[in-house]
Amino acid sequence: MKRFLLVVTLSLVAALFAFAQFGCAGPQPTTSTNTNMAIAEPTPDRAAIETELKKIENDWPRIMKEHDASAVKRIEADDAVFIYPDGSSGDKAQDVKDIESGALSADSWEIADLKVNVLDNDSAVVSGRSIVKGGKYKMTDGKTQDISGEYRWIDTYARRNGQWQVVAGASTPVMKGPAGKPTPSPSLSPSPKASPSAKASPTTKPSPATKAAPTSSPAKTKTP
Repeated sequence: MKRFLLVVTLSLVAALFAFAQFGCAGPQPTTSTNTNMAIAEPTPDRAAIETELKKIENDWPRIMKEHDASAVKRIEADDAVFIYPDGSSGDKAQDVKDIESGALSADSWEIADLKVNVLDNDSAVVSGRSIVKGGKYKMTDGKTQDISGEYRWIDTYARRNGQWQVVAGASTPVMKGPAGKPTPSPSLSPSPKASPSAKASPTTKPSPATKAAPTSSPAKTKTP
């Protein structure tokens, strides 16, 4: 009997000890952080972006007229690529050279039909039309090319370090038949093959000259 009571007593002591060690321990607080939760990007201010990019595009005629190469250097990205009306390609260096030298000129350079497609806070696409009257481009051989006409162009913008810059652009001349309707033409530019410089000039690129000239470089991209 005593032995039985001893066993029961020891069992109770062991149970109480175990309960004291584990039974009273409450659930450990858990902290969970969803590291995979996607952070929603702020909604782009479309109106503000549209206003800023239209301001840049509408300034091309002034840039061309005043030979403001510093504006071209600021607005065009160093790695920008441009496609001219005749299918050739150009870059920022050519645009800067054409603007500084005054190779591009026009009696009238009008920018119209601007449309801004905002992709997100740091990228957008701008399309438009340029009407050039009395436009001329002085080529490296000293000859002058007539770049008067109407052009449609498109520029791709990226915002880098808070500054909007053209990273790509292309333009094409609007060809019209006898009835004023567009007509297909093997050569999209008024004189695409007139000279390689004609393509590099602001007439073809989306640069300030893009709108100033009917080619596709920055200066030509916006140009007619």
